[in-house]
Parts: sequence; structure tokens; C-alpha cells
Amino acid sequence: MTIQQIISSVVESNLDSKKVIYGYNGNKISVYPRSLRMFENELYFIGKEQNKKYLYILTEENRAFKNPEFKGTSVPKGVFGFNLKAMRIEMNHDSAILIKQIFPFTNPVVIGKVDSFGFGDRLGIANPAHIQALEGSHMKPILAQQSIRELERTKRTADEVLDAAVWAVFQEGYTKGYGADADHLKTIDDIDRMANAGYTMFTFDPSAYVINEAAKMNERELKEYSSNLESGEFTLNEILSRYSNQSFRIDKDVTLHPSEHEILSAFVKYVGVIKHVITLYRYLKDKYKSLNSEVELSVDETDVPTSPFEHFFIANELNRQNVELVSLAPRFIGDFEKGIDYKGNIKEFVNEYKQHLSISKIYGGYKISIHSGSDKFSIYNAIGKIGSGIVHVKTAGTSYLEALRTIAAVEPELIKEILDFAREHYLQERNSYHVSADLNKVPAAQDCSNYQLLELFNDDNARQVFHVTFGKVLTAQDTNGRYIFRDRIKKCLEENEELHYENLIKHFRRHLDPFKK
Repeated sequence: MTIQQIISSVVESNLDSKKVIYGYNGNKISVYPRSLRMFENELYFIGKEQNKKYLYILTEENRAFKNPEFKGTSVPKGVFGFNLKAMRIEMNHDSAILIKQIFPFTNPVVIGKVDSFGFGDRLGIANPAHIQALEGSHMKPILAQQSIRELERTKRTADEVLDAAVWAVFQEGYTKGYGADADHLKTIDDIDRMANAGYTMFTFDPSAYVINEAAKMNERELKEYSSNLESGEFTLNEILSRYSNQSFRIDKDVTLHPSEHEILSAFVKYVGVIKHVITLYRYLKDKYKSLNSEVELSVDETDVPTSPFEHFFIANELNRQNVELVSLAPRFIGDFEKGIDYKGNIKEFVNEYKQHLSISKIYGGYKISIHSGSDKFSIYNAIGKIGSGIVHVKTAGTSYLEALRTIAAVEPELIKEILDFAREHYLQERNSYHVSADLNKVPAAQDCSNYQLLELFNDDNARQVFHVTFGKVLTAQDTNGRYIFRDRIKKCLEENEELHYENLIKHFRRHLDPFKK
């Protein structure tokens, strides 16, 4: 058999399903057809053997392998025919580095100012389905997306998250470009951690510098407080001279006329944010000049919604300092809780969203970013109907929930253990998340039939209990240091990969379809 015959036998079957092309020692290897790639007379592909994936490299028997840096084991002679030889290689970090060198499309890129969608993959095995869900969508994917908080809670590294995206892109043969989002960065150490791993999008989270109390201060208190915040050109007099008694037309029908109180409040609330973002931005751009990067600003984790003038104030001051944003996430009106649909008045949201969109167009047309974007179906429909501007949607926990939904269907006893564990830890784990689940409305495992277990993933209370306890579930260990759930979760999903992918694809097409243009 020749390499071309192998390619033909796989491709002629079905690109959407794995093809068993050979077996040995009682094992079968299933090939992912979209992963087939030629490089200098060698065939590369991903195959699955005994529910574990490997990278395979085939070449002619009389040739040496082109890349001796790959460390693997030889496939028994004659498996692919006696004129070919093959090597089986672990899909680890070292191999991912080499794959990125050989196949440039597996490297993350800057996505730019186009519609995009962030797929958080907390288990590292969902991205192939995320890519498949994109079929028919114009959205550009951010496939490696993890916040510092998520890395700490799951005990994963920045490299591991990016490697998972690399292998997913290679498996699916996705050549249209994907981003890597270093999410919710607060410090320059956070930037170093993610830039050194090769991330391309940096989401700055300056929430520690927001003075939420400004909303409750009177004019005298604001002036007194502002004296502690002044530095350099960020003085109250300078700010007042720029905004006081001024009108700012942001759209044909909307003009901002900020009062002195509004200006004072915006200064106190956000000047620390602006200065910190400038520091982070300049550090990123100066230290990592060779890294093609883009920056999102997150101001969504505040107590009250970001007013149009506050957005304008932040954008204008950053623009004056040559800080270019690819996207900005305001704190919107209403509630964006984890894992469930939007709570609030859609009409009010749309009116506010349009104003934020108008402001973004003034300063380069950056994307309006929707954080905690999982399952906000009413919001997607509303934004889709606007039909203008660009958007970035950021999701994470909903993929984890679809993984648990899959487990509930095929291994109910495992999901029962996870349910009771999640109920036990919810009250503690919810503290750093915006959720409102009532634990009393989430039944114990012993009270659930198998059908009721599946229905939990359609219940807002249960979804949030599962959602915020992901870190505990994935890192809990027994007295011998063995993971209680993590390995069993992955094993179940690997054994039921098709169902897992099917659930993810169905779920994310509900997210993506409203944005179709």
C-alpha cells in the first residue's frame, strides 16, 4: 500500500467519521480523516487506539524520518504494507511545538476586528466539536481561552490549554485561523505567563482599580476622593477641561451632555482603571514586540452598569494614550449570570447596547464583548437582529456542562457522585461568581431517576450548581493523591466521543446561529 492509497481509502469513506484503516496486536486504529496532512513526502495524521489519541507519521521504508525531534515508538513492520514505516507519537507539549513549526495553520493568530466567538475548553477535549459547530458560521473562533482564575482552579497550565487547541485544529484540519485568549489578566506577571506560552489576545481585567463607591458619593466627596487619584496628566482640572460643558455626539440620534457630577464620578470610578490598563498595554507592547497581539478591556465585573458616558470617557482617555482595543466588555444592564439565559429587559438592553456600539465606532470600531456569554440566547437573538457592528461572545462553563450532560446519559452513577459533591461545595464555590441558584431546588442524587438526571441540565438552579463547582470537581483527590473525578470524566468522554461532540455541536449552533449574516 502506498501513502496515496492510504489517503484515498480514508478520504473516500466519510470526512465526518473516523476510519479504521488497520489493526495489530488485537488493537484497531481509527483515523481522523480531516487530520491527514502531507509534509515532504511524509503523511501525518491523528489516530485513536484503545480510546487514546496519538500522532502518526508515515514514510517510505527506505527513507529516514524528516524530523528526528519527534520522539515516539515504531509501528510494527508491515502494518501499512512492507514498503512503508510508521511512528506513533504522544500528543504532548513537545510534539505540539513541532507540529506548529511544520504546519503553521496550527498556530494561534490575531483575529482582529471581526465577529468572533470564545470557546472555553476546561477539559481540553471539546475544541474539535467547537470547530465542527462553526460550520456555516462567519464567526472567527478563540479556541484557547482560559482565565488565570480558571487555570488555578483546574490546575492546568497556559501551555496545556494552547496545546489542546493546537491538536484540535490539526485533528479537524481547520485552516481559517483561531485566536488564543489570555483571559482576565490583572498583573504584568499574568502577561508574562501567557505571552511566553504564545497567546495572541490579552484580556485586561482592571476590576481591582474600579471605585464602585463613586456611585454613592456626592459632589464634595467625589472632589475630595479625586485628589488621591491624581497623577501626571490625569488631574481633575485636566479632565474637567476636556469634558465639562461639552456635548459629544455618538450617533445621529444620541448626544452625551455629561454633568459635572457625572464627570467627577467617572473620574473617581475609572481613572485608576485607565492608568492600570495603560501600564499593562505598554508593558505588553514594549516587552513582547515580536508577538503579534490584540487587547480586550473588561470592565464588566463592576457593581453597576457601565453608562454610555463612562464608556466614552474610558475609550477617549485610552485613545489619547494610543491604547488600541480590539474589544471592550462593558457591564450591561440586567443580569449576566453563569450558565443561564439573560435576566432583564431586552428592550432596555438593546437600547444600551446600541449606544455602546456607537461609541466603539468612534474609536476604531472595536468589538463589543459579551462576557458570561454562555446560554444568553435571548441576547444573541437581539444582537443578531440589530445587524450592525461587530461582537465578541465569550463562553466557558457551558462546554463543561455539555460534558456532564453526556456523562449523565451514559454513566448515571458517575454523574450522581458529581451531583452530590457539587451540592456539598456550591455555597463555598459560588462566592467568586455571579449566580443565584437555590440549592434547595437542586435534588440529591438519591432522589433522581436517570431521566431526572438528564433534566437537571435544563434547570437553571442545577446548571449553576454544576457550573461553579468545576474547579473542585476536576481537582478533588483522595487520600492517595488520585483524582476522584477528573480521570473518570475524561475516560467516559473519550469512550463516548461521538455523543459528546454531538451534544456540543447542537448546543453551540444555538449560540452561533442567531449571528448569521
